[in-house]
Amino acid sequence: MQTRRIAATGRAAAHLAGAFSLALLYSTAAGAADFDAERMAPESDWTVIVSPYVWAASLKGDASLAGFDTDVDVPFKDTLDHLDLALMGNIELTNGQWGVYFDGQYVRTSQDEELLSHEIGLDIKMTTLAAGAFYQIYEQELGGNTAFGKPRTFSIEPTVGLRWTKLEADVSVLGFNATKSADWTDPFVGVRVKADLSERWNLAAEADIGGFDVGSKLSVNAQAYLGYRTEMFGQPTILRAGYRLLYQDYESDDFTGANKFRWDVNQHGPVIGFSMLF
Repeated sequence: MQTRRIAATGRAAAHLAGAFSLALLYSTAAGAADFDAERMAPESDWTVIVSPYVWAASLKGDASLAGFDTDVDVPFKDTLDHLDLALMGNIELTNGQWGVYFDGQYVRTSQDEELLSHEIGLDIKMTTLAAGAFYQIYEQELGGNTAFGKPRTFSIEPTVGLRWTKLEADVSVLGFNATKSADWTDPFVGVRVKADLSERWNLAAEADIGGFDVGSKLSVNAQAYLGYRTEMFGQPTILRAGYRLLYQDYESDDFTGANKFRWDVNQHGPVIGFSMLF
């Protein structure tokens, strides 16, 4: 039962992959023709970047909840079931030199199980919110302009922030309901690197480390994306595809009895999405 409960958490993201794939195909077709670079360049010194995405993550590790211990081993092929709702996105505000960002994921799954001829309802909610700031300490022009009318560059940006995670499970059987949950906040430090490979293609990567026994014992986040500049709905847009890894090792202060909770899990998998500039 517990293994299924943890597995349901990992089934969170991939149902949206098909819908986003269609959106990406549409935007690629829409941006196939050339467009005026000056028109695509944001007029303001400040740029707002809105980035919806889908992360189809596999899970691997160990977990304990309410006295139950289980191995977490959820491959990508098993993440396609039981999804009710998944919202994922990133918003960034930058003037090119420094900026702030907010990243959020909310996933809700539900399923019915049979135990000793009784039906058990299980709802899983997982929320991850991250906020941070960055500052560009190095920039090198690479020659030529991007399709958005800006110089092609290579840049390095240190970043600091906080990441909050909450897991919640609701169980109902024979008219009785029970809820178990845990949440924690991790400070993190990291670095972002961006490189314009050509007029339209770019590469972006980010890595951070956190926890430091403030929230979790340790958290590691790493991601890299290949992007293609185009136009979607009349706005400059970067289509993105890449890979992300998030490792979290959290253990509650009360590690015995009904309050026992541990989440020592590595999530990793492909990411698709787009970034629209305003």
